[in-house]
Amino acid sequence: MKSIEFVNYHFYHIYNRGVDKRKIFEEEQDYVRFIHSLFEFNDRYPALPFSQVYKKGRKRERELLVNIICFCLMPNHFHLILEQLVEGGITKFMQKLGTGYTMYFNEKYKRSGALFESRFKAILIENDEYLLHLSRYIHLNPVELKEIHWKEKGIKDFNKVRDFLEGYRWSSFLDYIKIKNFPSVIKKDFLLNYFKKSEDYKKFIYEFMKEDIGFIKNLLIED
Repeated sequence: MKSIEFVNYHFYHIYNRGVDKRKIFEEEQDYVRFIHSLFEFNDRYPALPFSQVYKKGRKRERELLVNIICFCLMPNHFHLILEQLVEGGITKFMQKLGTGYTMYFNEKYKRSGALFESRFKAILIENDEYLLHLSRYIHLNPVELKEIHWKEKGIKDFNKVRDFLEGYRWSSFLDYIKIKNFPSVIKKDFLLNYFKKSEDYKKFIYEFMKEDIGFIKNLLIED
């Protein structure tokens, strides 16, 4: 994939996966650390050590590099939708995120070397319709943990999948449907402005499980 030039106030689909498709999240603490990193590294200034943040709290407002519109973490890959706010913001944010999380992971699991297979992938989101469709595809990514072939064969047990999604903490979906999870990480306004209420966004998401999604899945990372 060719590198692209990031433009302020444009939206991008950002994704990456573990080297050799390995797991990048081994246990719950790893997911939490990555999500906290999404918050802490989204700042023009260097992040404080996590131990200091937890003990002393934050003494100043962050100066954001990006708006995080939505995210989803899977065992061996992740998806983000980012809006760049400052020149070089996405590149700086992703460098901080990738380096910081890799250092944490390697120290914890006594390993060395790259954790991610390459530099992150990025695709420009060219219109609002695509942004909306992409957000629900990303929020539905965890479905494959319950029904691995749902994209090709459809959902077999809708109620079971719905309950699983509404209990899956490692994405921004819960915050979009008014289940408090990690609300400080994301900026929901842009997407929710297309809907009268959060319940309408939930309906929009679940309708996607019943539609043909072939038009979009070829653009996304394979697990």
